[in-house]
Amino acid sequence: MAGILYVVATPIGNLEDVTLRALRVLRDVSMIAAEDTRRTARLLQQYSISTRTTSLHEHNEREKGAKLVERLLAGESIALVSDAGTPVVSDPGQTLVALARSAGIRVEAIPGPSAILAAISASGLPAGEFSFLGFPPSRSSERNLWFKGLSGRTDLVVFFEAPHRVRDTLDRLILVFDQNKRIGVGRELTKAHEELVVRPIFELVEKFVEPRGEFTFLVPPEASDSQEGRSLPDLQVLQQELGQITEIDGVTGRAAVKVLASRYRMPVNELYDLLNQSVRGGHKT
Repeated sequence: MAGILYVVATPIGNLEDVTLRALRVLRDVSMIAAEDTRRTARLLQQYSISTRTTSLHEHNEREKGAKLVERLLAGESIALVSDAGTPVVSDPGQTLVALARSAGIRVEAIPGPSAILAAISASGLPAGEFSFLGFPPSRSSERNLWFKGLSGRTDLVVFFEAPHRVRDTLDRLILVFDQNKRIGVGRELTKAHEELVVRPIFELVEKFVEPRGEFTFLVPPEASDSQEGRSLPDLQVLQQELGQITEIDGVTGRAAVKVLASRYRMPVNELYDLLNQSVRGGHKT
């Protein structure tokens, strides 16, 4: 009889957040497949668990996954864990789970701590509907499109970000929305120096001068009273915003106008004509 593959959520910071069921499974299985065996060892030592571990990460998952499936088919049960939180969710594990299911092996989820839900629950932001988008792309051209896609959404958007890209992310959010939009940022959630703040973006730029740690962003939808359009600033401000978008994003003028049109909820052609009229009328940027 085949064993069971357990997908086990582990603490995202505070080791006391592990569930009793997760501890029982980690003790009972034949092996623990861990993203980083050294990180997992801290949890196992904390609770005196001696189950042997093996590494399973993005660079060896396909090859190692096939071998683990053989062990599962032979009757061994295996626990899959990541460094923190739930495996597969912005972490390795999807290949192993897919291979196990294809082989007819039973897969059980052992839920637990989540940076996504921790941030949402303590933010006070509307969460009737939300979407988790993982990490934004790292390449500039793809990041441009990704962040522009946040405009006009009607749900709360949650995503992770690496510390060295936090400032770039805040700059791009200002371009897509505006500097006064309030968003949530969680840092090092459940750890000793955790923070969860909800502030206008320009204040967050000032706060996170040298970002460190693991970041969770929460971007709420536009307020309902702004869905039909925001009041336009004067033409000089519009021209300055247009220049900022083309300079930072490196896009064409026409594409930058589309970003502004989305920001102020008005037709692209209407805004394009307005800006052209300002140039013909002698307005300077």
